Amino acid sequence: MRNHNTKYLFLVGIAFAIVLNGCSPMKRANKLFERGEYNVAIGLYEKAAKSAKNAAEANFQIGECYRLSNRIRQAKPYYEEAIEAGYYDEAAEFYLAFSMKANEEYQQAQEQLDEYLTAGTNFEYIEKAKLEFQNLSGISDLLDTESYYRVKNLDGINTEHLEYSPVYYDGQLYFVSSREAPGTYKATGTGFTDIWRVNTNGARPDMATLERLNDLFNDPDINEGSVTFSPDGSLMIFAKGNKGGRRSEHVEVNLYQSRRNRRGEWSEPEMIRASDPDAWDSSPSFSSDGRTLYFASNRENGYGGTDIYSATRDGRGRWGNVRNMGNKINTPGNEAFPYASPDGRLYFASTGHPGLGGFDLFVATRSQGKTTIENLGVPINSSADDFGLFLFDPSKGFFSSNRDGGAGEDDIYTFVNNDPDLKIVNYYLTGTVYELLNGGEDRTIMNNVHVKLVGTDGTILEEAYTDAQGGFEFRVYPEEDYQLVADKDPYFTTRVDFSTVGKSLDKSQLTELITNRTFKQDLEMEKIEIDKSIVLENIYYAFNSAEIGPEAALELDKLVQLLEDNPRIRIELSSHTDSVGSNAANLQLSQRRAESAVAYIIDKGILKGRIVSRGYGESQPIARNTNPDGTDNPEGRAKNRRTEFKVIEIEAAQNETEGGGEEDDFFSGGGSLDGGGN
Repeated sequence: MRNHNTKYLFLVGIAFAIVLNGCSPMKRANKLFERGEYNVAIGLYEKAAKSAKNAAEANFQIGECYRLSNRIRQAKPYYEEAIEAGYYDEAAEFYLAFSMKANEEYQQAQEQLDEYLTAGTNFEYIEKAKLEFQNLSGISDLLDTESYYRVKNLDGINTEHLEYSPVYYDGQLYFVSSREAPGTYKATGTGFTDIWRVNTNGARPDMATLERLNDLFNDPDINEGSVTFSPDGSLMIFAKGNKGGRRSEHVEVNLYQSRRNRRGEWSEPEMIRASDPDAWDSSPSFSSDGRTLYFASNRENGYGGTDIYSATRDGRGRWGNVRNMGNKINTPGNEAFPYASPDGRLYFASTGHPGLGGFDLFVATRSQGKTTIENLGVPINSSADDFGLFLFDPSKGFFSSNRDGGAGEDDIYTFVNNDPDLKIVNYYLTGTVYELLNGGEDRTIMNNVHVKLVGTDGTILEEAYTDAQGGFEFRVYPEEDYQLVADKDPYFTTRVDFSTVGKSLDKSQLTELITNRTFKQDLEMEKIEIDKSIVLENIYYAFNSAEIGPEAALELDKLVQLLEDNPRIRIELSSHTDSVGSNAANLQLSQRRAESAVAYIIDKGILKGRIVSRGYGESQPIARNTNPDGTDNPEGRAKNRRTEFKVIEIEAAQNETEGGGEEDDFFSGGGSLDGGGN
């Protein structure tokens, strides 16, 4: 489904009565415009434009009708007529530049933006104009960049109607089309869209097998859009509009999920929990492991019109943990149609990154902890809308475009990447989570443990739950540092460093198109037990001193991290001495040391109420200070000079006191688709 601000804007789509005959063409057109019936309104605005009184406003409104129904190329002369007639809304000056760009008048578009920026006052327009002015400066580089892509219209599939969002799964090509639509959508004059499929051998569809999906998925009076399948084929998620109207629960486009049982039967589609009922959510795409769902949304607090988001599936199959993919991918423009390729890259369409006009196709690649965005260039991209890319082979795939020369509106194209140096290396990190038993002497596997892959900036890159064998797997990227974090009640959260730095393969030495490399890192967890003492290693003090040295600070930092990772525990930190010196002096010294360590931890941001200091002096030895013959036992005294902590309280978890959660992770017709002693 296309963005309702950019492509096929379908607002609330219930039939309205025609306005009173006494209304002027301008008033009648405005009412249609307000209802999103742009294609119908154009004819009335054209009549109104014949009057000198209405010419300026009517021409501007015609331009807006074309823009909002994703025909901005056709809007250009009407914006120009409105401006020439003295229309004083700066939206005309602003959008004229974009319509020029859509007509490949790049120099004129840049000059128009420059002129607008000298007089414009609308902050939102000004910020977008600055970005677009900068983007236009790079057009010549995009046009001159060598490309190994070759594209071809997918003959047979395309008609004079809409065909877009191709997805290949299990020998079949699924796509969205308005062919054979029983009704016309008043926003664009096109038919409602449904999901279709056809058997295909790569880019060679067998048209005899072409069929519309049944009414379980397609409603004749609603737009259905982009579809995605989980890797095992058990889940299908697709975008679906809503009829709107006062009796409609939702008035936007949302994401629906259907499950396939062992008999191959699909369940009644239901809106997924990650979809916002009040927002436009569309163009879903599963990650290659099926644990993450990428999609586009115009929900609040994004960076622009529509942004790319991700959601993850927990151990019980619930979709949640929705995250915006960030401003490396998202811009003040529109981003949509994400596709997570098997090699770990994220393809998407954008109007905000430097492009040739309309939606351009981009790829986000992660390496060395950074995400780079690349425009796929000509001939994949054009001055029209190019979107909805899908790879059915590492070097071959499909995409959608409404460029000139097609069979109709949006068409499906196939492409091949003939880059002679194309080499794909996939890096994976696998491991097993174990529970430590008998003081670490034994261990056993742990299933359903929440494991996160965390970047150096603290960002959660991926997350998963261990399987029945305690295993997990993540995709990792070359030359990056990570942390693996595992948590499960009632165990201490554990954290381990991992790095791919210096472990990358030299692509020039590889002979295969695809090479997989797998690393292994296991995790060990320990159950939280009240009053069980845990020794902190390498906490050393100078003789008769409570000062925190560099080595002790490193160990205490680990305890700070443990407290941050386990926010429900309250601990006692204790200090112990050997028997050198008097009992009173050792008790006092140990208390000072414990208080010094606690002060250090509190200074790092841990709440004072979560930690108690206690000095035990020499009263709790864990080894002999002297040998049986009375001689000194240095090893025993060293063990007794220790710092420990123990959990003294565990706060009840939220779901233990208030009940469990509701059932259900690179980023309508009514809605548009789209030392010594002591």
